[in-house]
Amino acid sequence: MNSTPIPPRQQLYIDGQYTDGTSGTSADVISPVTGERIATLPVPSTADLDRAVAAARTAQREWRNVGVWQRAALCHRIGDELEKRVDELARLQTLEQGKPLAESIADIKEAAQLFHLHAEDAVRLHGETFPSNDTHKRMFTFYKPVGTWAIITPWNFPLLMMAEFVAPGLATGNAHVLKPPTHTSLTVLAALEAFEAAGLPKGLVNVLPGEGDFGSKLVSHPGIDAIGFIGSSATGERINAISGLKRSIMELSGNGPVIVLEDADLKRAAQAAADGAYFCAGQVCCATERVLVHENVHDAFIEELLKTVKGVTLGNPFDPAVNLGPLNNEGVAAKMDRHMADARARGFDILAGGSRRSGFQTNLYYEFTIVDGVSEDSLLSVEESFGPVVPVITGKSDDDLLRIANADALGLQSAVFTNDISKAFRFIEEIETGQVVVNDSNGFWDVNMPFGGAGGKNTGWGRIGGKHTLIDMSDLRTGVIHLNN
Repeated sequence: MNSTPIPPRQQLYIDGQYTDGTSGTSADVISPVTGERIATLPVPSTADLDRAVAAARTAQREWRNVGVWQRAALCHRIGDELEKRVDELARLQTLEQGKPLAESIADIKEAAQLFHLHAEDAVRLHGETFPSNDTHKRMFTFYKPVGTWAIITPWNFPLLMMAEFVAPGLATGNAHVLKPPTHTSLTVLAALEAFEAAGLPKGLVNVLPGEGDFGSKLVSHPGIDAIGFIGSSATGERINAISGLKRSIMELSGNGPVIVLEDADLKRAAQAAADGAYFCAGQVCCATERVLVHENVHDAFIEELLKTVKGVTLGNPFDPAVNLGPLNNEGVAAKMDRHMADARARGFDILAGGSRRSGFQTNLYYEFTIVDGVSEDSLLSVEESFGPVVPVITGKSDDDLLRIANADALGLQSAVFTNDISKAFRFIEEIETGQVVVNDSNGFWDVNMPFGGAGGKNTGWGRIGGKHTLIDMSDLRTGVIHLNN
């Protein structure tokens, strides 16, 4: 096994120091790749949380008064330091998360890029002036930091999703208390050495890996001013219920769809659907979850889709020839089992894969799966599978495909394949998702792209990416001056 040695950082990070905390209890970190214990982390206590929040609030009172050019310079230095550590951080992430090493390398590079991007965005976050009905008044707006943010991130992109909040947060003068999942927090903890090398003032970033109840204590803590959360819609609802009127950015579950119209480039559409299903083993909120195909091109599309199977290699994610690693945990694997059991019970056509693969060091290696004849009421259609599966649903017309697409309760990101510009604009306008990608994978994302759910759907609010996150993490203020003359 070509893997990363046991990581040196197996502690909490509070007020600029690595610490064992005060609970006296710990949790093991088990690699989905090898099944081995790769670390043991302290379980944070309420006292640890209080200390982290107090440190963040103290640090933020000073940081908010630091000039934006200095804050931007720190972010640039963090980006530079992360770039120096890409290989070591990527290997650690693959060991704890399970994704192919090439994907982890791209994640770490993108995290570094976010710090550079938001450094540039911050110095251009300008207010406006407005005319007044009263000629003696001048009105203008400006931005202030919100304060101390609780940041809760998921296990699929450990460092990248931390950077999606911390980079704009630091650039706009905020402080942070982070709760990554215990079993995928090693990359984040190791990356803090890059933050320290860049000169991060102590207290601005605190990391307390934890689960369940600890997250509830974090978001309801009276010293927390705002919440940034990426995860499931169900968890987002619980956070919203207990956090009261605190400001929040919620980036929640997605369920596709990928829509293939009658005039689509079928080879391109099939490859994009496959790519979106096996990237990160399908454990992505904007993964291929439902593929809606016009009935007139269904057979030809399936023919092209089956050709993609030979391009997917399941195995050890440290092997350069592998592009599909294990699922991260038993919960998501069991969900895939449940969805496939429902598919078999309904008599759907399982054209490829459909089960876990034996012969590996863990039972988390799931085959790349293609299922045809999927009904609109099946689990593969109505629930986010979060695994390497391409479920194909047939529609009778463009209107029918649009109806099926919008019938879902989630509305994060969708993709449409067509060579007709009028149809492209129609679907961009009428699909109820936050982003609509034309003629590319549903998994497309760019660091400068505002990413989030559509209003009216159970997919959250706020935007991740570009200047929009800086705006969401800032408080818009208005000044009114009366002119004596």
